[in-house]
Amino acid sequence: MSSIELKEPARLRQRLSRQGRRQQLMEVAWRIVREEGTDALTLPRLAEQAGVAKPVVYDHFSTRPVLLAALYQDFDSRQTAIMDAALQSSAPTLADRAAVIASSYVDCVLLQGREIPGVIAALASSPELERIKRDYEVIFMEKCRLALVPFAEARHIALPGLWAMLGAAEALSNAAASGDITATEAKDELSETIVAMVARASARRP
Repeated sequence: MSSIELKEPARLRQRLSRQGRRQQLMEVAWRIVREEGTDALTLPRLAEQAGVAKPVVYDHFSTRPVLLAALYQDFDSRQTAIMDAALQSSAPTLADRAAVIASSYVDCVLLQGREIPGVIAALASSPELERIKRDYEVIFMEKCRLALVPFAEARHIALPGLWAMLGAAEALSNAAASGDITATEAKDELSETIVAMVARASARRP
């Protein structure tokens, strides 16, 4: 009986495609971060929890920083998809665009629970990881700028304002994820911050 039970999981594991295996490892990695914290996420621990040999994990993620970067990219891609879909269906007003950006950002962080703050903190632990995070932040801010700039009188929103918006988005979302404020409070405050940013851009037109 024991020999059959031991062989069966191995047989089932072989059925996964490379992409399927990577997706499984990502899901297990998120679970480890959620249940044990980011510090507990190591490649050997991931192999143990996923029920695979260590070389399988190293084949997908050569180092822990590569794994952390993949988790952040996974989070960012879902955040982008949520916001893109919401922007396409939103009314063409500043209030609606601001509300969509705020809701999309906060909802995505809350959907990921408390895992993403730990991953973001880990990304700041090395220049390479920080650069990956910064690159995605720039893409996000440009997406926001394009959505909001039609409502600025000068058709221009300065970069400092966008960085301020992003800082508020991270802080408010993390506060909502930790239960310090409600999701509604986070979304409302962020939406008002975005509207105020666009208003300041109009007031400072060249």
